[in-house]
Amino acid sequence: MVHARQRSAWNHTAALLALIANTHRDPKTTRPFRPADFHPLPEPRQRPRTIVPLTTLKDVFVDRPGVRRVR
Repeated sequence: MVHARQRSAWNHTAALLALIANTHRDPKTTRPFRPADFHPLPEPRQRPRTIVPLTTLKDVFVDRPGVRRVR
């Protein structure tokens, strides 16, 4: 919860810093600044999602060769 509050506060601060920097920049020589340019916390990485049909999971966990079922 502390990390979320810090991230929220830095999102606000970074947006203000980008606004101020964009008002004082030379549009002919520099590109517009983004809030991410001023944000000190790294962006949380998202794991790629893999969509697998249920038959594959059944093959892996239920119908494994060489494994005896105990009833």
